[in-house]
This record gives sequence, structure tokens and C-alpha cells, in this order.
Amino acid sequence: MIDKSIIGLELPPFAHTPDANQLRFFAKSIGETDPIYSEESAAKEAGHPGLPLPPTYFFSAEMYRPASHGEWREKAGITLQRLLHGEQSFTFHRMAYAGDTLHYVTKVVDAYDKKDGALTFVVLASKVTNQHGEHIADVRKSMVHRNR
Repeated sequence: MIDKSIIGLELPPFAHTPDANQLRFFAKSIGETDPIYSEESAAKEAGHPGLPLPPTYFFSAEMYRPASHGEWREKAGITLQRLLHGEQSFTFHRMAYAGDTLHYVTKVVDAYDKKDGALTFVVLASKVTNQHGEHIADVRKSMVHRNR
């Protein structure tokens, strides 16, 4: 079983600065065909200062979190081999662009059991700001841990 005392735990903050090539690659990998996500000229014609982040990029940016930030999972009794991605949601507050530094502050906001304790859902919420301290997005994700 997962230790529910992890609720309220704040993970170490981290930052990530995506460059234009990362954003182009990401857009291509998700099948995004709008040229504002791959061509600087199209982005500027659309009124953007550079390539904007595709909306779901915030999920993949979390994968740049240093491996050492995962120590909390072990302490909570989470085994990576038993962990699945449950769901993801985003609330956007302003645009982010290639070269912006994304600062993530993440907190465990819930942990609850289902199926008579066979599954534990762990919910994390991240506030993402840019290098100017502007609130860019809120990212919420659920992870499902198979306990048996």
C-alpha cells in the first residue's frame, strides 16, 4: 500500500528551457501539422515572438526532472514497475515559447485507493511559471499504482 502521508509533499522544483528544435521534434512526433509549431516565419506571421510550445509539451517537459527527484516515490512505497500514467489535464494562463525557462513547482495533492486497495491513485499538481515569474500553466496528473 502507498503511504498516504505523501499528500501535501512538495517535490524539489526544477526548470527546463526548450529550444526550437525540441519543439519541432515534439510537434512532429505528436502529428501536429500547424506550421506555427515548426516554422518560425509562420509563428511570427501569426503574431508570436517565436515557436510556441504545443499545448501538451508541458507533460513531456516534466520528464526533464532530475532522476534524484524520484526518491519520494520509493519512500511512499511506489514501485515503478507497478506504476501507470492515469490521466493528465492542463489549465493554460499564457503562452510559452522556445527559449522560455519553465519553472515547475509540484505537489502531491491526493492519494486514494480503489478496487478494495488493489489500486492507488496518486495525484500531482504542478504550477509552471516562466523566467519572468509569469504563471504559464497548471498541470495535473494522476498515476495509478497496482498494489497486488
